[in-house]
Amino acid sequence: MASSRTNLFLLLLLFLFTATLITSQQNDDDDDASPQLALDPSEQEAVYRVLDSVNSAISWRTIFPDDLCASPPDGVVCDYLYASQNGVATSVHVTEFHLGYLSDYTQNPPCSLNATLDPLLFTAFKHLRKLFFYKCFTGARVPLPETVPEDFGSVLEELVFIENPSLFGEIGAMIGNFTKLRRLVLTGNGFHGSIPGQIGDLVSIEEITLSRNSLSGGFPANATSSLKNLKVLDFSHNFLNGNAPDSIGDLTELLKLDLSFNEFTGEIPSGVGKLKKLEFLDLSYNRFGNFGVPRFLAEMPRLRELFLSGNKLGGRIPEIWKNLEGISGIGFSRMGLEGNIPTSMGSSLKNLCFLALDNNNLDGHIPEEFGFLDFAREINLENNNLTGKAPFSDCFRDRIGKKLKLSGNPNLQVKNSDHHLAGRALFSSARKVLLLPLICFPAALLALYILITQ
Repeated sequence: MASSRTNLFLLLLLFLFTATLITSQQNDDDDDASPQLALDPSEQEAVYRVLDSVNSAISWRTIFPDDLCASPPDGVVCDYLYASQNGVATSVHVTEFHLGYLSDYTQNPPCSLNATLDPLLFTAFKHLRKLFFYKCFTGARVPLPETVPEDFGSVLEELVFIENPSLFGEIGAMIGNFTKLRRLVLTGNGFHGSIPGQIGDLVSIEEITLSRNSLSGGFPANATSSLKNLKVLDFSHNFLNGNAPDSIGDLTELLKLDLSFNEFTGEIPSGVGKLKKLEFLDLSYNRFGNFGVPRFLAEMPRLRELFLSGNKLGGRIPEIWKNLEGISGIGFSRMGLEGNIPTSMGSSLKNLCFLALDNNNLDGHIPEEFGFLDFAREINLENNNLTGKAPFSDCFRDRIGKKLKLSGNPNLQVKNSDHHLAGRALFSSARKVLLLPLICFPAALLALYILITQ
C-alpha cells in the first residue's frame, strides 16, 4: 500500500514538472511571436538632432543606423509604455538623456567645445524622466531657451545641469509645470537673474541645488509654503541679498540648508530653529548682523555640521553644546566673537572632527577637554587673545600635525616642539570647509545622497 502511494506521488510530481515545461515553452513562443516595438521615426530623428548638437563631429546616423532603443548610444535610455488595462507594452520612448561627462574622467557621450542646446530637447520627448548634462557646455556660449512649452516635463523627475560654465540665461525659462520633479540641480553654470517664484510649485521636489551661479535678488517669496517634501536646499555661492525669511521654518523635512557665500543681511531667521530634522546648516560668509550666535540652535538636536563663519554676529559663544552632542564640524571663524571658549564645547562634543574659532577676539584658556577630542582632525584657534598653556599632548599633536593651528595668540604658552603649529595657514578656514566633507563626513554625505536619489 505504501509503495502504491509513493508511485502515485512520483507520477503527480512528474505531471506537474511536465506541465510547467510546456507552459514555459508556450510563453517563450508567445514572446518570440510578439512584434518588436521600435522607436517612432520622428523621435529617432530628434535624438540624432540632439546628439549632433552636442558633437557634430561624430556621425551618429552612420554609427547607430538602426532602432536607437534596440541598441542605444551611451547616454540615451529608452523604456516601454504599458497599457494600464492589461499591462501590455504599447510603445517605446526615450526616457533619459545623460550627456557630457559621466564622471570626471569619462564622457558619455563626448561634447565638443561648440556644443549647443537643441530646443528639441524640450519639445520632442514627451516621456522624458531624466535630463542630465555634466561638463558639456564649456566652450562657446550657449543660451537657455527663452521659454519651455507648457506640456514639457509632465513626467520629468530629474533636471540636472552641473559644471556647464558656458550655459547662460535666466533659470525661470527652465522651470515648467514639473509636478513630478524630485531633483532640480543647476550648479556651476552661468545662470543669472532672480530665483523664480514658480519653484514653489514643484510640489514633489526633494532637492533644489542652485549653487555656484550668478543669481541675484532676494529669497523667492512664498517659495516654501508648498515644498513639504524638500530635503536639500542649496543656494550657495551666488549674489542673493536681503533678509532670509522666517518661512524657511516651513520646510520641516529639510536635512541640508546651505545659503553660504551670498549677501543676506539682517538677523538669522528664527524659523531655522523649527527645522528639527536638519543635519547640515551653512550660512557662512553672508552679512548677517550683530545679533550673536542664535540660541535656537540648541533646539536642533540632529545637527551634525554648523558653519556661520564670516558673519559679524559678535557676542560670546553661548552655552548650547550639551544639546548638540552629535556635532562633527563647527565653523565660527571671523565672527567678532569675544570672551572665553565654553568648556562644554570640549566635554559635550565628543564627535568633533573640525573646529574653526580663528580670527575672533576670544580670550582666556583653551579648555583642557579639547586635548581629549579623539576624532579631531583640525582645530584652528589662530589670531585670538588666548592665554595659558595649550592643553594638547604630544600624541594629540602628532596625530593632527599642522592642522592644529594656534599662531597669533601672543600670550599662549606653546612647547618648543609646537613651533611648526605657529606657521601661517596655507588656506583660509572658508576653503577648508569645502574640503571638510570628503575628510570627516563621507558616511553622512553618502547616506544623504542615497536618500535623495532613491
